[in-house]
Amino acid sequence: MAKAEKLVVDVVAAHNLMPKDGQGSSTPYVEVEFDHQKRRTRPRPKDLNPVWNERLLFPLADPDDLPYRAIDVAVYNDRASSGAASAGNGRNFLGKVRVPAAGVPAPGEPVVPQLFTLEKRSLFSHIRGEITLKIYRTGAGAGEMVAKANKQEKQAKAPEVVAAPPLSGNRKQQQQQQQHQQHNQQPVVPARPHHPAPPQQQQPQAPMDMMPHPQPLPMKPAMLSDHYPAPPFFSGPADFALKETRPSLGGGLTADKASATYDLVEQMQYLYVRVVRARGAAAQGGEAVVAEVKLGNYRGVTPAASSGQHQSWDQVFAFSKETIQSSFVEIFVRARGGGDDHLGRLWFDLSEVPRRAPPDSTLAPQWYAMEDRKGERGGVEVMVAVWYGTQADEAFGEAWHSRAAAVQGHGPLGSIKSKVYVAPKLWYLRVSVIEAQDLLPMDKQGLMGMGRYPELFVRAQIGSQMLRTRPSPVMANRGPSSPFWNEDLMFVVAEPFEEFLVLSLEDHVSPGRDEILGRLVLPVSAIERRWDEKLVVSRWFGLDRSTGAGNVAANNPNRFGSRVHLRLSLDGGYHVLDEATAYSSDLRPTAKQLWHPHVGVLELGVLGASGLIPMKAGNGRGATADSYCVAKYGQKWIRTRTVVDTVCPRWNEQYTWEVFDPCTVITVGVFDNCHVDKPASGNTTVAVRDNCIGKVRIRLSTLETDRVYTHAYPLLMLHPSGVKKMGELHLAVRFGCGNAGNMYHAYVRPLLPKMHYVEPLLVRQVESLRFQATSVVAARLGRTEPPLGKEVVEYMLDHRSHLWSMRRSKANFFRLVAVLSGLIAVGRWFELVRSWQHPVHSCVAVFTFLVFVLMPELILPTAFLVMAFTGLWRYRVRPRNPPHMDMRLSHADAATVDELDEEFDTFPSSRGDVVRFRYDRLRSVAGRVQTVVGDIATQGERMQAVLSWRDPRATLLFSIACVAAAVVAYAVPMKVLIGLSGLYAMRPPRFRSRMPSLLMNFFRRLPSKADILL
Repeated sequence: MAKAEKLVVDVVAAHNLMPKDGQGSSTPYVEVEFDHQKRRTRPRPKDLNPVWNERLLFPLADPDDLPYRAIDVAVYNDRASSGAASAGNGRNFLGKVRVPAAGVPAPGEPVVPQLFTLEKRSLFSHIRGEITLKIYRTGAGAGEMVAKANKQEKQAKAPEVVAAPPLSGNRKQQQQQQQHQQHNQQPVVPARPHHPAPPQQQQPQAPMDMMPHPQPLPMKPAMLSDHYPAPPFFSGPADFALKETRPSLGGGLTADKASATYDLVEQMQYLYVRVVRARGAAAQGGEAVVAEVKLGNYRGVTPAASSGQHQSWDQVFAFSKETIQSSFVEIFVRARGGGDDHLGRLWFDLSEVPRRAPPDSTLAPQWYAMEDRKGERGGVEVMVAVWYGTQADEAFGEAWHSRAAAVQGHGPLGSIKSKVYVAPKLWYLRVSVIEAQDLLPMDKQGLMGMGRYPELFVRAQIGSQMLRTRPSPVMANRGPSSPFWNEDLMFVVAEPFEEFLVLSLEDHVSPGRDEILGRLVLPVSAIERRWDEKLVVSRWFGLDRSTGAGNVAANNPNRFGSRVHLRLSLDGGYHVLDEATAYSSDLRPTAKQLWHPHVGVLELGVLGASGLIPMKAGNGRGATADSYCVAKYGQKWIRTRTVVDTVCPRWNEQYTWEVFDPCTVITVGVFDNCHVDKPASGNTTVAVRDNCIGKVRIRLSTLETDRVYTHAYPLLMLHPSGVKKMGELHLAVRFGCGNAGNMYHAYVRPLLPKMHYVEPLLVRQVESLRFQATSVVAARLGRTEPPLGKEVVEYMLDHRSHLWSMRRSKANFFRLVAVLSGLIAVGRWFELVRSWQHPVHSCVAVFTFLVFVLMPELILPTAFLVMAFTGLWRYRVRPRNPPHMDMRLSHADAATVDELDEEFDTFPSSRGDVVRFRYDRLRSVAGRVQTVVGDIATQGERMQAVLSWRDPRATLLFSIACVAAAVVAYAVPMKVLIGLSGLYAMRPPRFRSRMPSLLMNFFRRLPSKADILL
């Protein structure tokens, strides 16, 4: 059976191909190559949207070897059949696709057509269009089945996928079915066939104005409308690519005055009802009184207020315009638990409700007389304000929303509101343990009477952070009672300083037993602060024996006692790293006195998401998600409101950050709120953790100034079973620059504050301190209301990036290979010149070499001018869109299950007790090697980014500098340049600076691909 299996490639159709026959058309055909076998279809004359519906069969020698092979599909223009007089024989390249054969469906499994975007063969290829294929395997009777299927297709004359751009009814149904199948797929990879799920009940989605889709899909009812639909299920590279969108930002032509502030989001209209207080509402039996706002099928209730002459609520209810199903809104005042009986009723005609647009002042509430059950007025009065507004209204953030009507309880309601968090200011606490004197053991024999030399060390603890020094060395001029360490211990503390520094001097008596010789407790707030490299004054501190029969009595200060020599300081000249340096969002020092002026403003519009994977099932709600978005830049964290019961949420919230360094990265993540289903009783015995859906990173230096970027970013999530696309996040980003001089000057400033170069931290210290900083930030943000969960903070800060991963190591290795490919290409070119296979090429190279030998002063000017003009030439093909998470660069599509299991393993390992210690040690060392390889690749990618226009300002500066260097190199003799360069490099240390050079500062700010790794 294995030898009888065949691989079938159904070439269905292609559309929007590039015309290559010189007459505005093409005669395309498809050539498929697999396992050194080639098959081709018939050419379709003069058709840029050809439909083939041809099956190509390839025998499979070993089906078990199929996952390690690939299928190469190429589209060509047949010049011989084009009819042009000068066409001649040959063909023109129209595009190619490489499809991994790892996920080809086995015989008997359902097959769906897959749309692939045609790729270029080289940098200068002009390619466009897509091709639709069906790839699967057949059994022994493949020939008869294929012949029968071909005959049926010829009789039916109805292809499954049409090639014309307008979508037919069948295509719409297929896309809707594929959208629902996307939620039930196993982890997907680009251009890899998938195993489709059985067709289920379709879930139509609302339209999204995206460039790749010419027509919208059917809408849901207005009550449950979703603005962004799930994208069609394509397994080609385009499904994981960045897509440009065209939302109606700022309200479009009907924008109001709020567009000046909220111009990066779509306007959402709301009906606001503010219920302030009531008077004259006395319930029978003294029961509590509530106010109820009813609009169609939606009902919002205020918290209960005590019964009496006055009741106060001051709560705002927000009803989305899409959910309004009535022409009037009603307000009731009832006794809690009173059923349908009410103490008063008031209603407003929605056609008479005024409209408010900020910056207008808030609408003043008024007293209104309410009707009782008999329709009479005068008994109960309520203070109410009703108006129409948008999400720019001040009441939007704290309002009760109609879309969250099913959420009950104070805790769940608080967890769905949008909030802005400010992370605490972090400091490095340096504890320099110098020496100790006059130590005495707990027994009375003395240190020399113990029969061994004591192993004395100092243990320091702040909160959950604990460090210890090495045992004091044996010194000839010091006795065991006066140990010497001179060792620094670094901690991370946050303002306000509430913790205490606890130091204990201990003696390691035996394994598992340490004897405390003295203790010291100091408040962190009393420690001196410093901003530069100047050392603070060291001090002697007396040690407490922590025993009533100790050698030093508390009431006798003249008695002889033990003491320790310390130098304590809060170092404000460092930047406390809580993120990886390659994609950090803030590089300023802790001390505000050392900050530079801000260089611009970052504006982020969180529009919505589409096609999210359902994260919940049950509770009568079906498969759905309660998603919210978190963005982190600098110390400011933002959290959007939670949109419940939808996989296509619309947030439309806009936020702003001050930018102090353009070479930073903003991180935006999407999460599923698991507190919505938490019981209202507030049972906290079981920890509730929000689920991570995905995140994106955007480097600010890759954004053009004052340009609005509107894109749909793929949300990729790595699971133990593979990588999976969790949906798409729609963002609008704008980076504004107020002072171009400060902007360009930032490129030559040191990347990190001065203290990182004057007193650099060790690599192992940086990793440990980053872990401590992440824990401190997570603990502080977990004390807010609503709290930002620890899992959210750790996912946003990527706290596991330093751990060993075979996938990351492969990705860094191939990054390094890509960097070195330029040198390899130069070597191959030189071998080509030496081989004289192209005599003209070799003669030109030899002539150029002789010119440079005779006139060496032309070498540097020529090199600089070539780089400058290369940068100018590449300006026309510069990246137009910001980078995003690259799955292939991350090597996530080729990771095996065993590699992913190792990556998701905890540290320390939980895979067994026998090899845990050695395995964890290997992982720790390999993690450092992995980091070094990644750093080497980062440096090479920065060199490649100089002329790539990925950072347009850096490339412009480098091009200008190259032109200036070319002029200087031409005007100054070569011997003078070489002599001055050598003297400058060998200058005495007195004339050197410990700060990095301007060129090194510029180089370290260049972008790399580290920020787009998963």
